Amino acid sequence: MIAIIDYGMGNLHSVSKAVERLGYEAVVTANPDDILAADGAILPGVGAFGDAMAHLRETGLGDVVLAYAASGKPLLGICLGMQLLFAESEEHGKHAGLALLPGKVIRFRGPYKVPHMGWNRLSFRQPSALLDGLEEGYVYFVHSYHAIPEQTSDLLATTDYYQAVTAVVARGNVYGMQFHPEKSGELGMKLLERFLGLCRKPASV
Repeated sequence: MIAIIDYGMGNLHSVSKAVERLGYEAVVTANPDDILAADGAILPGVGAFGDAMAHLRETGLGDVVLAYAASGKPLLGICLGMQLLFAESEEHGKHAGLALLPGKVIRFRGPYKVPHMGWNRLSFRQPSALLDGLEEGYVYFVHSYHAIPEQTSDLLATTDYYQAVTAVVARGNVYGMQFHPEKSGELGMKLLERFLGLCRKPASV
């Protein structure tokens, strides 16, 4: 079973449906026991970093996410959910994140359109079980802030938006995708399927 963590911010329905289309059981939940018992967990998110962290703290789900990550089972952050994995963000002030990945989240700066919105090509940076056998292609982004990992070993893929932008990260059992895999066509679904494959086998098997 895959837990879609419901902390009040995120496109939970579309992520859940994408997981189910790939043959896995999905449950949208804020119940700590359900989350901790899951074979894999997904932390989605849309909105502001500070608001999201406030929700996680108020509900106690921040500690649940940390406990889940410590269990060694696969955890995936999507869009804002990926940014929350980092140590801090400068979005509307300085805010501490979950600190599962060292690094920070900063605003795009430059004479170009913000938010970065639309289809951009991924460039794979290093081998990973998440990327093995896949071809670089286009996925769908919507974001005004981007992550700067401290460790290049955590950076699996980037995209180009007037600079190299963090697109996929991983450290141990913790993964993140800045784009929306469930809205990113064939490549997005393959990446989501690869993550799910790191969890236990589908319920249908």
